[in-house]
Amino acid sequence: MMPTLGDDTLTPAEVVSLARRPGATLVLDKAVEARMRRSVAARDVLVASGEPVYGVTTGFGASVVHQVSAAKAAELQAALIRYHLVGSGPIAPDEVVRASMIIRANCLARGCSGVRPEVVRVLLELLAHDLLPVVPERGSVGASGDLVPLCYVADVVTGGGQIRQHGVLRQADEALADAGIQPVTLQPKEALALINGTSFMSGFAVLAAADAAELAVVAEACTALAAEVLRGNRGAFAPFVHAQKPHPGQLASAATIFRLLEGSGHCQDPSSIRSTNPDIGQADYQRLAQPIQDRYSLRCAPHVVGVLRDTTEWVDRWLGVEICSTNDNPLFDPESATVHNGGNFYGGHVALAMDSLKVVVASVGDLLDRQLALVVDDKFNDGLTPNLIRPPANAAEAGLDHGFKGVQIAASALAAEALKLGMPATAFSRSTEAHNQDKVSMGTIAARDARAALEIVFDLAALHLAALAQAADLRGADRLGDGSRLAYEVVRRHVRFSDRDRRLDTEIGALAAALRGGAMSVALGGALGDPSATVGPSATVGPSATADPLATGGALARVGGRSQPAAEELVHV
Repeated sequence: MMPTLGDDTLTPAEVVSLARRPGATLVLDKAVEARMRRSVAARDVLVASGEPVYGVTTGFGASVVHQVSAAKAAELQAALIRYHLVGSGPIAPDEVVRASMIIRANCLARGCSGVRPEVVRVLLELLAHDLLPVVPERGSVGASGDLVPLCYVADVVTGGGQIRQHGVLRQADEALADAGIQPVTLQPKEALALINGTSFMSGFAVLAAADAAELAVVAEACTALAAEVLRGNRGAFAPFVHAQKPHPGQLASAATIFRLLEGSGHCQDPSSIRSTNPDIGQADYQRLAQPIQDRYSLRCAPHVVGVLRDTTEWVDRWLGVEICSTNDNPLFDPESATVHNGGNFYGGHVALAMDSLKVVVASVGDLLDRQLALVVDDKFNDGLTPNLIRPPANAAEAGLDHGFKGVQIAASALAAEALKLGMPATAFSRSTEAHNQDKVSMGTIAARDARAALEIVFDLAALHLAALAQAADLRGADRLGDGSRLAYEVVRRHVRFSDRDRRLDTEIGALAAALRGGAMSVALGGALGDPSATVGPSATVGPSATADPLATGGALARVGGRSQPAAEELVHV
């Protein structure tokens, strides 16, 4: 079923899907247009009456005490755009700009903002041609909404500014003309409605939340492989344990890891550990041959990843409300032809959601870093080589290789950087704009931080997985569990076995990109009961038989990717 605009049914998942495939075509439903025109009619009646209407016939913010004539109302909107073009920093990624435009169109289509359908239609035409406004990331305090970044969108709607199309920068007026898009001259309230909302922070947020859900799957795959190569106790993930503390995310995470380890020849069950340790008999003391439980980074992994799973659930609910709200000011009631002043532009829900998300994402990154530290350290890795080096073939090779020592150092740096981002942006409210905006959300900064933390932790996960695949080959990849074997194969598509020291950044970068793109959840879909994953012909991957007698790459089942709608598919909204 196609998403629709303005009827409160658009979901974060639909926004993410549309934002990540350029050129999706959306059109306004006739009923939506009619509702928008009633709102515009209410606006026009109020303007004609001479009643002061905030941001329509008055100045903005603290300048609300200055009223202008109806004749100046349109000119006032053009001035609003000009003085907010003060953004800085990196240019927002294409998918963020698309998401922001889709969300803004949806909010305005609800018909309470006093905006003509023609304005929203230009946004949709820009999306259809993938003509994306160049939007600097910095400059929003997240209340009065995203005034500065969204102003760059409004500027392009009127034919000003720059656009980016397929990575190429162009002047907006030329690009619009080539595409046959007629820019609009904004009427009273329309510039304010375009920029006075939470759509930019929400664009970052919906994409971050989707990526966080994918990270949970990656972290569970990492944990399963870590349990394999460290010969961990599978009993820590058994259903009975987690049924006694039934947080939904924890239950789901433990169940996933438990299933991935089915058929493992490396992991141990409590019964096998008991049989390994002799009966103490009449002795006063003995040292156990096998520990009966693992360190926290294995045993508590479902509790850590479960927090991420549960956080993404409520974050998604909050964002679902936000993207289907009218979040500008003032609002027009088309039925009673009245105007209402409020503060729906305040981004508090997005801000707290993103502050929470970035903290738990960083915590998962820290978990993976701790697992990696155990795997590379021969004091803790239960017989694996130091730093996972291949045992030297002869004395001439001895002492030259350092294996995954550099990988662990890099991962530790990434974990620290992600944790640093955990400082809550919401704690830094600033009084701005002559103390009119005296309590602000900082939601955009929080959302940008969440995206940055996710990028870092995906890179960290790729480092960890490269080391885990190396350890699996040293142990014997042919003895991996049914599910963890699939995770291993994802890694081996991008990172070869390290026979000798070599640069790994390009291979690990390719793996990180694949993880961000959903490769792990697709690969594990069959093991976890996801019918969207299909297994096709096998291919030989991993280290060759001659590379190392310890390496056991073997055959790899190719897992098909998720199907995506065609870019030109018509979406009725």
